[in-house]
Amino acid sequence: MKNRVQKFGKFLSGMVMPNIGALIAFGFLAALFIDTGWIPNKQLNSMVSPMLTYLIPILIASTGGKMVGGDRGRVVGAIAVIGAIMSDTSITMLMAAMVMGPLGGFCIKKFDEKMEGHMPAGFEMLINNFSAGIIGMILAILGYAVVGPVMSAILTVLAAGVHILVSHSVLPLVAIFIEPAKVLFLNNAINHGIFTPLATADAAEAGKSIMYMLEANPGPGLGILLAYMFFCKDAKTKQSAPGAVIIHLFGGIHEIYFPYILMNPLVIIAPIVGNMAAIFWFSMTNCGLVGPASPGSIIAFLMMTPTSDLWKVIIGVLLAAGISFAIASPIVRMAGGKNLEDAQNQMAAMKAESKGQAATAEIGSAADVQKIIFACDAGMGSSAMGATKFRNRLKGVRPDIKVSNTSVDNIPADCNIAVVQATLAERAQKCAPQAKLVTIENFLADPALDALYEMLQKVDAVAPQREEQQTPSPIAGKQVICREGVRLNQTSVSKEEAIQAAGELLVQLGYVDESYIPAMQEREKLITTYMGMGVAIPHGTSQAKGTVKKTGIVFLQYPDGVKFGEEKAQLVFGIAGIGNEHMDLLAKICNMLEDEEVLEKLKTTNDLDWVMQQLS
Repeated sequence: MKNRVQKFGKFLSGMVMPNIGALIAFGFLAALFIDTGWIPNKQLNSMVSPMLTYLIPILIASTGGKMVGGDRGRVVGAIAVIGAIMSDTSITMLMAAMVMGPLGGFCIKKFDEKMEGHMPAGFEMLINNFSAGIIGMILAILGYAVVGPVMSAILTVLAAGVHILVSHSVLPLVAIFIEPAKVLFLNNAINHGIFTPLATADAAEAGKSIMYMLEANPGPGLGILLAYMFFCKDAKTKQSAPGAVIIHLFGGIHEIYFPYILMNPLVIIAPIVGNMAAIFWFSMTNCGLVGPASPGSIIAFLMMTPTSDLWKVIIGVLLAAGISFAIASPIVRMAGGKNLEDAQNQMAAMKAESKGQAATAEIGSAADVQKIIFACDAGMGSSAMGATKFRNRLKGVRPDIKVSNTSVDNIPADCNIAVVQATLAERAQKCAPQAKLVTIENFLADPALDALYEMLQKVDAVAPQREEQQTPSPIAGKQVICREGVRLNQTSVSKEEAIQAAGELLVQLGYVDESYIPAMQEREKLITTYMGMGVAIPHGTSQAKGTVKKTGIVFLQYPDGVKFGEEKAQLVFGIAGIGNEHMDLLAKICNMLEDEEVLEKLKTTNDLDWVMQQLS
């Protein structure tokens, strides 16, 4: 149950958190330029309402759509939420955005799955554009007729509930749930998934909202850290507390104090009571913020405070800190010298669990491995060939293992092993902390891949290969390489010149815009595209995919080689791909490389017909 709640909360907050900057921009504009702001300005105040009514819900919906349905989901989600917004522009449709965005992503994702392999050649762009527009239109109508009115009613009920809690002075009781939930790493889910939408709607009517203050108040955590700084008997923990105070108070990273509570769970009483007192004070003095204080630092907290409430908010933060300190101090003093490191390890495990991830990246045995992901910067060329070659290698011993490729920032959560170049290890670890990392120098021939292969084949019995539905090739009937795209017997040049030549050839044949060439050079600066075995596959960065007109590959042969770092590439494949249309050809090229005779002949032959036969 807890995992499901955490997963749902993470999903909700995942829609809001990337767009916190827009909420803060709205908060600043409101704090500065509304009639009761720091420097009232009628003209600049005119931006406040449109940002809240239109911009922020569209941003949240588009983010939710992308989380479910990728880039096409982002577009459909943004279209869909317009209907909900226009059903009632007097309220902020943040909750409706959290429904319509993922719904739009889901619908377009299911449509694309049904159409995969069934689109007539040459009609892909037409079908993709019209499908997104039609599905978006239908969902916008649904949002206008159903979702918008329903969300208006729900928001009205919730707002009334909040007002009842405030008027009866029982709102402070929510601290009993907030503070323990924060330590379970539900802080973002609670703040951005629940309180922020309610607060934004409340602020649209009243100009400010106490709901922004319930979770973000830095006072309770400050009191705990001060108690450890003055009274902890463990020297290491005591010495760490002052630094944690600065990070928490000014950086707004509340997670810094969670280990201190985990060391002594009884300490949780302190922030609960401290926050209760602060919320009571804020309620009695009619305090509120004009926008979300994210991160929850004292700086952000005060910047979002109306001028009339500034001294009241400062007192509330100090009140929370003082009470929390007073309660935590004797508990810390009596607890002895508990170890901070153990608490931090416990926190890491809990944080990983809150994200639906394993706390460790270790693989128990070879039999546990079910999915291997090869990841490069764009997920377009290097990783595709690496995955194909390793998949072929595993067929005979571990057909049960699924081997695929993706960009390093999109490694799936169910990945057991992630294979990346060493320079991408940090990004891969951040994206998939649950996966065991295997770092390599190149994707085709690397000792680390040999070691991985040896580890994976050490199982008592081979599991049967999963049956997967076969779909027609996405490039069936398409010519992605032509005779004009092959250049044999080229004179050796620098790496940059070889990449430039490949890019110019892609432009000449109408595969890409000219802006794709600098993106190819930039990609090479980030991480080499040398694959091993005398093969390089230069291509653009992930940001350059929008400059690709159609899928195509060019082939340049340099018999004397082109230096890519310490290695030489005799074969240079320039790649431009829409979606995964180029993957089949890359797989075929990779299969060719398994035949040493074919590989060596490709490096020196002058027979264009033979080359085209191999590549077609």
